[in-house]
Amino acid sequence: MKKKFYVVWKGRKTGIFESWDECEKQIKGFQDAKYKSFDNIHLAKTAFFNQPEEHFQKKIKTPIHSQALKNPPILESITVDGAHSFSTHLSEYQGVYTKTGEKIFHNGPFQSGSNNLMEFLAIVHALALCKQKNWNVPIYSDSKTAISWVKQKKVNTNIQKTFENQEVFELVHRALQWLEKNHYENLILKWDTENWGENPADFGRK
Repeated sequence: MKKKFYVVWKGRKTGIFESWDECEKQIKGFQDAKYKSFDNIHLAKTAFFNQPEEHFQKKIKTPIHSQALKNPPILESITVDGAHSFSTHLSEYQGVYTKTGEKIFHNGPFQSGSNNLMEFLAIVHALALCKQKNWNVPIYSDSKTAISWVKQKKVNTNIQKTFENQEVFELVHRALQWLEKNHYENLILKWDTENWGENPADFGRK
């Protein structure tokens, strides 16, 4: 089993703990405890010295009512978003059910990625999930760049590969391999932010 590191921002004791048992002692029964697990010690240390709100999902947004929108989106769809924080250098992505904003998947945080890389990974993640579940629904993204990367099966990023972001580039490599090996029928569409507002998967960090 992969080792986890647990950050406690608010609890009986705060800090980084190397087992769930130790973490649980600090937060169990503690009102409004704030804690989260991370896959490596570097991410945990970075997270601990930042505000906990950076690492938690926003509440589900108000469902979209297509009747009030110009050329409304297809609600039976998946909408994705990626986020990168320039203050923490952490990146993540997620996908939601467009009609309700219910989260379908989330991945991250990763060290030293970019918005476009996260959007690209989110789209491919959604495509792979749809193929696995046999869902032929559209996928929305508000990143023209990421959509073009998916359709071209090629990533053209200025982000340099480093020791810190090797996990991101490994995921990108696997995503490109998936695109080469798999056929999909899902439409990949641009979210019309101007007419529809922020997409329901948005992290709200602009």
